Amino acid sequence: MNTNYSALPLTSPSIELQPNGAKSSAAANGVLNGHAKISRQDSFLGEVEDDGGGAGEHDELPLIGDGPAGPPEGSDVTAAVFNLATSIIGAGIMALPATMKVLGVAAGLVSILVMGVLSEITVELLVRFSAHCRALSYGEVVHRAMGRPASIVAQMCVIINNAGVLVVYLIIIGDVMSGSLKHIGVMDQLVGHGEWDNRKLLILVVLVIFLAPLCALEKIDSLSMSSAASVALAVVFVVVSSIIALIKIAEGKISMPRMGPDFSSRAAMLDLLVVIPIMTNAFICHFNVQPIYNELKEKTPQNMYKVGRISTVLCVAVYALTALSGYLLFGEDTESDVLTNFDKDLGIRFSSLLNYIVRIGYVIHLVLVFPVVHFSLRQTVEALIFGELATPSRKRTFTLTVVLLALIYLGSTMIPNIWIAFKFTGATTGLALGFMFPALVALRLDKEGSRLGHGERLLALGLLGLSILVSVIGVVGNVYTLKSKSE
Repeated sequence: MNTNYSALPLTSPSIELQPNGAKSSAAANGVLNGHAKISRQDSFLGEVEDDGGGAGEHDELPLIGDGPAGPPEGSDVTAAVFNLATSIIGAGIMALPATMKVLGVAAGLVSILVMGVLSEITVELLVRFSAHCRALSYGEVVHRAMGRPASIVAQMCVIINNAGVLVVYLIIIGDVMSGSLKHIGVMDQLVGHGEWDNRKLLILVVLVIFLAPLCALEKIDSLSMSSAASVALAVVFVVVSSIIALIKIAEGKISMPRMGPDFSSRAAMLDLLVVIPIMTNAFICHFNVQPIYNELKEKTPQNMYKVGRISTVLCVAVYALTALSGYLLFGEDTESDVLTNFDKDLGIRFSSLLNYIVRIGYVIHLVLVFPVVHFSLRQTVEALIFGELATPSRKRTFTLTVVLLALIYLGSTMIPNIWIAFKFTGATTGLALGFMFPALVALRLDKEGSRLGHGERLLALGLLGLSILVSVIGVVGNVYTLKSKSE
């Protein structure tokens, strides 16, 4: 924590982070009643008129740091894009081909684009109003907008969502490396069956040797290089799978895919109720917005908007190509985790080599993504237990890391597959974090003087209503699906 700042209670109605001894006035810093003014030019829908005396001013104030330029060791826009894109592109990408199997190609591609755009809008809402109340974390901006009870709910959503995502990462690593009842694992193919391909033991080894050291790092900026590598590996996966699909199309080995949803059976109808929450969950990165913003060298809302937009374009392209190529390759046999499909002959030259590249490359990608998601999980748990202004402690960070990793490992041994995890977190915590809370924060803080435009207010209300509707439908569909299978 930067000692140039004095700590004030979060409940203070006029919180103001300024260097001790600073002589500049609140007006000179663009602060009124302890809050940063929001320029209408920061609007996520474009410019609208400002009815205040500060028209034309830009909110160039950081959430935290050494002034508008931020600390010299901060990250640039490129590094921030890698960190945010890594927060988005995780295990969700592996469920998208199965989602496209349910929706069909046309509806699936449209859904990916729409969800990406809506997610980007809520990221910009979150940045805008976090700057307004100078929030250091997701939980704090919710606290400022709706009070402590809502903040606790938001923090619990971050914890459940991130812990669920990390459990899914370990499940995928286990599926790929040790195999399952229907699919052979990489270890079996490389060295044959033995103790070394024991699922629980293999996950534990990966967790202790590779994941724990990265998760113990205290700053998310320290992960920028690993994030860049993880994005590169995701792109490698997309390129390889797309090339394979194109070769098979050219050779006439892929039949015409279904363009729309299948309404022919009750099972297909039930799947439709749960795929949209899975799609929304694939774009959830909002819990890492403030940590990434806080470590920018040039901490301005405009720079963070740029980070969000570039990341969204990158992720929409990666998701669309992954979903399309995976579904084209495996059709109605596409698994909930498409990586497990890459254990068989793909019908082209160098099939075995390409299978290894795809699976091992993506396992390494997940290893590099894991600590980025874990960072916000640990930060949220620490804030919930010890408070936002608790003095940083290396010992506490290490202890929380060990406890959280142990619980995540336990969860990975109990949940059978990623589809179950994704459809429940997507319908509940994913929608809450990505759409409900950002819309509620904007609508609530709008009443304090940072007026939304008419179109912005309608859009925020629409996002809130849509997320609630999708959540209810998703939860009902999930419960009904489980009940049908048990009967």
